[in-house]
Amino acid sequence: MLILTVLLAAALIWHSIVHVTAMTPERPFQLTTLHAPEPLRLLLLEARLEHAPVPLFNMMPTRMEPLNASARRLLAPGRVTDTVSLNTALAGLPVGTRTLVQFDSEHGTERALAVRNALTVNGAPQSLVALLPLEDELSAEAMQAWRKLVHVLTHEIMNSLTPVASLSQTSRTLLAEAAGSLAPDVAADLDVALDAISRRAESLSHFVSHYRVLASLPTPLPQQFQIKDLFARLSALVAPSWQARGGSATFVVASSTLALRADSGQIEQALVNLLQNALEATTASLVPQVAVNARLTTGGRLRIDVRDNGHGIADGVAAEMFTPFFSTKKQGSGIGLAMVRQLIQLNGGTVRYARPVNDGAHFIITF
Repeated sequence: MLILTVLLAAALIWHSIVHVTAMTPERPFQLTTLHAPEPLRLLLLEARLEHAPVPLFNMMPTRMEPLNASARRLLAPGRVTDTVSLNTALAGLPVGTRTLVQFDSEHGTERALAVRNALTVNGAPQSLVALLPLEDELSAEAMQAWRKLVHVLTHEIMNSLTPVASLSQTSRTLLAEAAGSLAPDVAADLDVALDAISRRAESLSHFVSHYRVLASLPTPLPQQFQIKDLFARLSALVAPSWQARGGSATFVVASSTLALRADSGQIEQALVNLLQNALEATTASLVPQVAVNARLTTGGRLRIDVRDNGHGIADGVAAEMFTPFFSTKKQGSGIGLAMVRQLIQLNGGTVRYARPVNDGAHFIITF
């Protein structure tokens, strides 16, 4: 607050302090602080440091000191679960190199690119570490790579299956016409074989079509919509199924004014997939429950939490659950959660699995 107050006061004398450059079509109106007094330059530098988009730390002999809001948010309750391990990892970084570090948070294991530099301030040596979060970018790149792979595979497989299915049907027709000239047992064996080929080709085509959907999702059509309206539709859609099993599905919005600009149909589909997984995961629960909550985070981002009291997700599975083709279900296709992540990312958001405090599963969607 002190910084903001001083900045507002400084704004009153801004015109007499800053240097205004000439405005031309090639050089738009600009303000610089080249001729500002030293105190104001330091104040502006501190303000820019405070709002830098990456966490910055001053590495002390026994601890790491957060230097800006991003660093304090990272160390706040609910983010990094083991600050001692993170401190040890950052303290051991060699100066002047880039290193990929991992740390556990409520979102699971996160990765970041860490850079450490040495400097001297007022004659005293200092060590500055910057963390560049990579988890969201890596997840988006991985999903894009999967989309390309699925597109190529489904295209090539369908190109082979289509003529196989067509030829098997044609062969069965020809066989029926020539049945009289063949021995009965030979005709019967050929008919069974061709029928098996036809059915298998059809089954594979149906199987591949599921993955084709993942590779060809439509471009989002973003529009402003109210979260309470989205939750009302979801409640009407899924709540009866939970109530019929003696359980409940609750939807809570922290503020009725919460809104999001995105493709509401795609966001609804992503949440339906998560709710369907929750329904299946709570089959053994005496009172199955799922809770969906929406609120703004301290950074002004919209956060949607989906929690259930089902059997939960094993630690060894959590890292792979969003990967296409991966499934722990006997009849699972492995596209449900992959579809969720793809839909959310297409609309500018992220989805992560968080380790729940109690039993069940906990997914966090952030925009």
